[in-house]
Amino acid sequence: MSKRRSKTFLTDWIRRHMPTREQMAENKYLQPIAHRFLTPELWRFTRRSVPRGVALGIFAGFIIPVGQIFLAAFMSLPARANVPLSALVTFITNPLTFPFWAVVANKLGVFILKVDLAATGGAAQDEMTSGRWSWFVNLFEGVGVTVLVTIFGFVVLAIVGASIGYVLASIGWRIIVARKRKRRLRAMERRHEGRLSKDGEA
Repeated sequence: MSKRRSKTFLTDWIRRHMPTREQMAENKYLQPIAHRFLTPELWRFTRRSVPRGVALGIFAGFIIPVGQIFLAAFMSLPARANVPLSALVTFITNPLTFPFWAVVANKLGVFILKVDLAATGGAAQDEMTSGRWSWFVNLFEGVGVTVLVTIFGFVVLAIVGASIGYVLASIGWRIIVARKRKRRLRAMERRHEGRLSKDGEA
């Protein structure tokens, strides 16, 4: 008996390359909440879970370069997002693409700080040095200004990218659903016309 194939290439690709619910439940890093990954709702492709999965995947991919799949999976639980899709989208940052995104993040960080300095006199920089963010700055103590600016750029990419990803995924989902609906209506019309022609011949 042949395996059931999906009507879309993307769904087939995800099913081939992403772990199953059971595999994720057996992962040692996810043991404390393993039972929750067995919820079928987290593995369905719906108009709500797909955009959430894309947004969380992009956010996790940019906010942390190591272990982003597990972060996306953890965040998918309370958000009711699609787990395999959120894990898949995290590969937007990988060993091949990370150098490119690091350059983009650095330039973005420099640009935003320059705009902040020109528009507000450096309000964002003053906020970072006010002491309220000392715990964050201390995490990267000694790494240098360039790295800090790049990290700031990655944070911006995570927030903006997740927002854009959510909107685009929502629009894309509506387009896909609309096309499927049109195909079903056309098929129903053809069947109806075929029945009418047969009745006419009789």
